[in-house]
This record gives sequence, structure tokens and C-alpha cells, in this order.
Amino acid sequence: MQLKPGTRLRSAADSTEVIVVRAPAHDVDLRCGGRPVIEHGADVPAGATPDPAHAGGTQVGKRYTDAAVTLEVLCTKAGDGALSLGDEPLVEKGAKPLPSSD
Repeated sequence: MQLKPGTRLRSAADSTEVIVVRAPAHDVDLRCGGRPVIEHGADVPAGATPDPAHAGGTQVGKRYTDAAVTLEVLCTKAGDGALSLGDEPLVEKGAKPLPSSD
């Protein structure tokens, strides 16, 4: 799937919704709960549930990124499935430390 910043996506397995903040120039395999994500307005497949191996959940307002920081998404609605790029889990992006005021 080709992504661009501002694209709204949702999980096909749970209630997770995200907005793409940074996207690589090539196609990516973004998943939530082990299932590929879908466009925000698309119908959710009936009976789809998160894969237990890809559980862990997402938190609203948190940013998630891959190890190379080529993809970054912002969670706008929390869910039970964990975000991943293929089989590589996305990690929560921490806040940047502020410069010291010494």
C-alpha cells in the first residue's frame, strides 16, 4: 500500500484508527492486530479479530514508528491490536528531550 502524510486508516480487526504522519516513498505492509489496515471509510470484514500474537494495543494520542523511522503514524482511536510493518512491530515514539537551561 502506498501511503502519504494525512492518510486516515483503520484496523480491519479492531477499533484502532491512525493518521499517517511520515511515509516512505515505497509501498508498505502496515498492519494492526496482524491484519492489513484499510482505508478509513472502507467496510470492516465481518468476524475479523486481532491475532493473539499481535496483541498489545494502541493508545490514543501516541505516535508509532518503525526502527528506521521511515514510517510514523498517530493513533486517533485506541484498539486491542498492535501496529506493525509486516511482522516488525512499530514502537511508541518517545518525546524529544528539551535542552537544558543551565
